[in-house]
Amino acid sequence: MSKPQSPSLTLKRRLKAPAEKVFAAWTNPDQIRRWWGPDAGPTTRAETDLRVGGKFLWRWRSDQDGKEFGFHGEYREVSPPHRIVSTQFFDPGEVGGDMGNGAVITVELTEENGVTTLVTLMDYGSKEARDAAVLGLQRARKRRR
Repeated sequence: MSKPQSPSLTLKRRLKAPAEKVFAAWTNPDQIRRWWGPDAGPTTRAETDLRVGGKFLWRWRSDQDGKEFGFHGEYREVSPPHRIVSTQFFDPGEVGGDMGNGAVITVELTEENGVTTLVTLMDYGSKEARDAAVLGLQRARKRRR
């Protein structure tokens, strides 16, 4: 995890899958619909124009109350199957809330012996924006319980 005063968060995971498959899970709309979003409802939209300057849009709907929210952004760098850099903005939809002024998301994939290490750096530009995003995610988790 990042330092308390850092404007960013870093997440790291190891996945028993080749980098090509992990990259596809991050970029292919059919696969995004299968994994993105909380467990308490479906991903209703997953649109991806996977190129520098291309845009993406993801939306989720709660099974509990039918409310939707999502994220959208623009790709800044696309280097299959190892790196994606994009902007990301929260769309509160009917759920409401605020997650700051967006972020720059960097996804890096490295593979060794069929195991891919996924490192996601989420740079919110300021500690306050990072804290707003974390608070929004915590509220979303509480709603689904």
